[in-house]
Amino acid sequence: MKTVIEEAYKELTNGKEFAIATVVKTRGSVPQKPGAKLLVKTDGSGIGTLGGGCVEGDIWFAAKEILRRKQGPTYKKYILNEEVAARDGLVCGGTMHFLIEPIFETQKFQPFIEEILLANQGIMPITIGTIIKSNIPDYIGTKFLIRADGTTKGKFPNNTIKNKLIELGSTLAKKGNNLHLAINKDIEIFLEGFTTTPTMIIMGGGHVGQAVANLANILKFDIIVIDDRAEFTNSERFPQNTKTILADFSSAFNKLPVNFNSYILIATRGHKFDDMALHAAIKTNARYIGMLGSKRKTLMIYRNLLKQQIEIDKIYKLQGPVGLDIGAITPEELAVSIMSEIIMIQREATGKSLSMNKDYLKKLLLR
Repeated sequence: MKTVIEEAYKELTNGKEFAIATVVKTRGSVPQKPGAKLLVKTDGSGIGTLGGGCVEGDIWFAAKEILRRKQGPTYKKYILNEEVAARDGLVCGGTMHFLIEPIFETQKFQPFIEEILLANQGIMPITIGTIIKSNIPDYIGTKFLIRADGTTKGKFPNNTIKNKLIELGSTLAKKGNNLHLAINKDIEIFLEGFTTTPTMIIMGGGHVGQAVANLANILKFDIIVIDDRAEFTNSERFPQNTKTILADFSSAFNKLPVNFNSYILIATRGHKFDDMALHAAIKTNARYIGMLGSKRKTLMIYRNLLKQQIEIDKIYKLQGPVGLDIGAITPEELAVSIMSEIIMIQREATGKSLSMNKDYLKKLLLR
């Protein structure tokens, strides 16, 4: 999605017309989730994806036609039944809703794109609200903006719930999440949060830290590795573009920007340094702070934090011992366990197995 936004800004600055198709609502098994985007240019080329297959092809063609005919924003619904899915060899069985927005007047759209880019740079998380359905066709595509600090831009669809939308938008902005919302029977909106790329801050450049960095890189996190030993902040140990910092663990965050989209792993070489790192990390506003180690070590360090007058509510928010229980032993397996937990928290998921249990299968297969 970030690439689509960057390409949109490039097209805007060059005075080009284009269309952006966005998945705004889904139900059931579908190839893409809300927020997925496809940018279509007047020459028919594009960037991004809505999940591929015949549905993406239909949306792509519709976007080109909207641009050619100079039409307004269009809302489309696709039911992925067995016949539609079979055309592409899929097993989907859900419903997808799309908004196709042609961009003809750059001055109306550019301020929103510029704010999204600033949000991605960590300036201020924002939520863009777009009217996707309305009994007044001219209202479709109308946008408003909510910043994480509660300030706004644009016209809201309903002033009676403006404060509720601001509260909701501020929360979505910080998390970078999205939400489909029916205001009433006539108006539906799509709220889309934008924030920085998630940052993985690893305190300790040893074997586990190295394995976590490698996996976080695959998952498109920005990566920062902190250690007080030069040989463990050697950039050759970590993926390209990893920022390595040679610093004392107690002062590592003094000049380091940490926000709600930051995830901190403490994996130093001993209790003393874990204690030091955790005491520094707990003072930040990171979304996730996890510490590698046994339950015994974790409790000992937590008790030490209490003695240092750290509030108990802050300790409750820590993840320790870190990771999901998958029986991990090797550094690479521990990395999978840790990053799985981080993704679970990031997506606000449960971490439960997706496998169908025996009783459920029996009911479906033997009825």
